[in-house]
Amino acid sequence: MINYSFIPNSSLTTWYRRQLVTVGIATLFLVLMMPADPNSAAQETETQTLIQELSTPERQTDESTLSGYKNTGFGGPQSVGDQLQTENEVKDTAVRVLFLKRALRPWFDFKERVKEKLGLQYGLTYTSVYQVATKSLDENQAAGGIFALQVQWDLLGRKSPDTGSLIFQLQNRHRLWTKIPPNSLFQSLGSSVSTARSFSDIGWAVTDLYWQQLLFNRHAGFAIGKLHLTDYFDLFALSSSKTGFLNKNFSENPTIAFPKQGLGANLFIMPNNNLYLLAGIADANGDPRKSGFNTFFDEAEYFTAVEIGWISSFDKRTFDNIHITGWHSDKRKKADVPKGYGVAMSAEWRFKEKWLPFFRAAWSNGDASSLEAYVSGGLGIYLKSHDVIALGLNWGKPSTDGQRDEYTMELFYRIQVTQILAISPDIQLIIDPSNNPDDDFIAVFGLRARLAL
Repeated sequence: MINYSFIPNSSLTTWYRRQLVTVGIATLFLVLMMPADPNSAAQETETQTLIQELSTPERQTDESTLSGYKNTGFGGPQSVGDQLQTENEVKDTAVRVLFLKRALRPWFDFKERVKEKLGLQYGLTYTSVYQVATKSLDENQAAGGIFALQVQWDLLGRKSPDTGSLIFQLQNRHRLWTKIPPNSLFQSLGSSVSTARSFSDIGWAVTDLYWQQLLFNRHAGFAIGKLHLTDYFDLFALSSSKTGFLNKNFSENPTIAFPKQGLGANLFIMPNNNLYLLAGIADANGDPRKSGFNTFFDEAEYFTAVEIGWISSFDKRTFDNIHITGWHSDKRKKADVPKGYGVAMSAEWRFKEKWLPFFRAAWSNGDASSLEAYVSGGLGIYLKSHDVIALGLNWGKPSTDGQRDEYTMELFYRIQVTQILAISPDIQLIIDPSNNPDDDFIAVFGLRARLAL
């Protein structure tokens, strides 16, 4: 965990302002040193100019990508492969800065050469979130960030559909200037579900280290190692808390007792081009900060899941997906968490590459998960290639007896400012927070920023 205690509290704000000014001046200096072509903007449209500035005569990849990156596995929007592919796509941005494109061109060209020669795809991202609530039982604001190094190394079948890849992710999750990280703010609000999933302060952790293999022309596959089953199960296009919904009611199913990253495996089978089957097992005591061998083999407490679904195609499985998921979690003796099981269903389908309505419902038995039952629905609208505005509505029944039902609304707008920077204003409304009977309505205002290279 990052410690800021060396900075006097009285000068903390001043210190952060100085750092921002320093970074801004350095960035401006680098930008001004880059030569610009005054005639290029007049000769081509903005989109054509973007592709031209990031391309080379020797370029072998599709012009819709910067370095030809592609998710060669079967993971969803939270997986390393999907994030690498998405961040590498040429984006229709709100601000078009030619000298920035020219400055970034050597970086993306180098990544392309590494991919072509070694099969290695990698990316650096930093995502930060700030949230402030209108009411709380304790702290009413939280800020935190996640730095991530993501790697997908295609080692087998690089030129075939059935690729074998080593997946690696190193993260640093930290609190910024507030007393608590965003992932803990919900406790101060008396809510039963986190308002910013994943944004904790666990410090450095290897969150992913596993082998992923596709087979039989992408009609089967498996993944084994240290992984997170939410990368594969109960997929939802807007579920990534780094680019989609922040609230756990939408970014992850709170009725499913998904363990944290740990040792596990899953198997994927597609009997035809539309039907798929999933089965997985994971360490119920997974911890991203540990290797997990002791808990997986010695404590032998497991989370298992199966899923059956219908998709329009393999490539569109994240956006066109209707599925049912069943799960079971063993009793965790040391953690004093009872066993649990449940079933969930999800339906989403994108129309005309723009409209994404979704509906999700689930039920669980036992106190292993946060909610006993929930129903959520909403709509995502893709305004540009990577801009999206989305609204989600949710009802949840807590697992703990005596707590009142809770209602949640979240609205966010993801704006792709430049090729490498996106910002997302976010508002959440919490009605009848289950652990806070004195407040009937709390609003949480947030801002997320994501830098991806």
